[in-house]
Amino acid sequence: MSDKFARLIIGDKEIELPIHTPTAGPDVLDITKLYAQGDVFTYDPGFTSTAACDSTITFIDGEKGELLHRGYPIDQLAEKSHFLEVCYLLLYGELPSATELEDFEARVTNHTMVHEQMHNFFRGFRRDAHPMATLVGVVGAMSAFYHDSTDINDEWQREVAAIRLIAKLPTIAAMAFKYSIGQPFVYPRNDLDYAANFLHMCFSVPAEKYEVDPILARAMDRIFTLHADHEQNASTSTVRLASSSGANPFACIAAGIACLWGPAHGGANQACLEMLKEIGTVDRIPEFIARAKDKNDSYRLMGFGHRVYKNFDPRATVMKQSADEVLELLGVEDNPLLQVAMELEKQALADPYFAEKKLFPNVDFYSGIILEAMGFPTSMFTPIFALARTVGWISQWKEQISDPNLKIGRPRQLYKGETSRDYVDIEKR
Repeated sequence: MSDKFARLIIGDKEIELPIHTPTAGPDVLDITKLYAQGDVFTYDPGFTSTAACDSTITFIDGEKGELLHRGYPIDQLAEKSHFLEVCYLLLYGELPSATELEDFEARVTNHTMVHEQMHNFFRGFRRDAHPMATLVGVVGAMSAFYHDSTDINDEWQREVAAIRLIAKLPTIAAMAFKYSIGQPFVYPRNDLDYAANFLHMCFSVPAEKYEVDPILARAMDRIFTLHADHEQNASTSTVRLASSSGANPFACIAAGIACLWGPAHGGANQACLEMLKEIGTVDRIPEFIARAKDKNDSYRLMGFGHRVYKNFDPRATVMKQSADEVLELLGVEDNPLLQVAMELEKQALADPYFAEKKLFPNVDFYSGIILEAMGFPTSMFTPIFALARTVGWISQWKEQISDPNLKIGRPRQLYKGETSRDYVDIEKR
């Protein structure tokens, strides 16, 4: 029970609302009984001032530029850990012992293959289908192939579904990529780690041997790690809302992927690359910087600043390190797009305007550069984001399913339409 309260006066009514104090972040006003006691409800488009759940998974402090997973800072996890260890942390709440991690990695590795009949499902799509369209459809269809892990009331089935989704999303994303470029599917390899296996499935072909460079595998692993979870964002909230109805886990994750597809959410790194293409050449950068600084021009530089982080994106520092390593390995001499990216970063960071406005390069800017350098088309940027975020969605889904106070999501509305009126026969209209 809360020991702090707020008093709200509505007409001649006085309502006492509890105030909860979290372990981090601002106090939270509990309005769950507001409608029952006051016959009113709140209006909050975008839910920017509303907590829809309580959670112990991820915390963001946008003012400080802080991102914590189960209390661990993201920069420490990205520097010292790796993606599957972070998956374990998000799913189970603590860092694993060596034995626990070995067991977890083995379970994921041994579930990377997909049902063979799913290959036929892919062939129902047009070759020019966007990989995200394919991903939404195939992940949603997993419930038709894995009937033994759709009962959300069975704890073991929930566990199996979680492992399957984490293990199979790289395979499905790689298959979507291969299908879109007309190449044969490449089966997963159990002798490769998670990130290297994904790169192998994307870029190897049966006709020749392909070796995954460890620098590229490390950069890919960091991209996965830095996108693993991000608190109650739009796609995570979508997964939670879908799961509140009792929908199976594969349907819930497909719903999250569909939401992530939006350019305002998961498409941000793709938008960065499209901006770089618009700029075109290094000599045009000052022109676009000037437009971004002009208050009378609606143009803005994509990949700079962040809606949540009002200081700097804590993920960007680590991602910049990976970007520098990848570009040093692969070079930028033959890629005008990457030349524009590096020069834009340099000029923007040196411009006092961007420092004063705290418009620093964010994680999307650097991840876009890395993926472009690796050879991924922009259409694959969001599917890669989706496979990385799957563990966050599953962790949030498991937490919500385990909540004894779970209720189906049912937001209210501020109705401004017509009031009751009688039907008019068509000949009288």
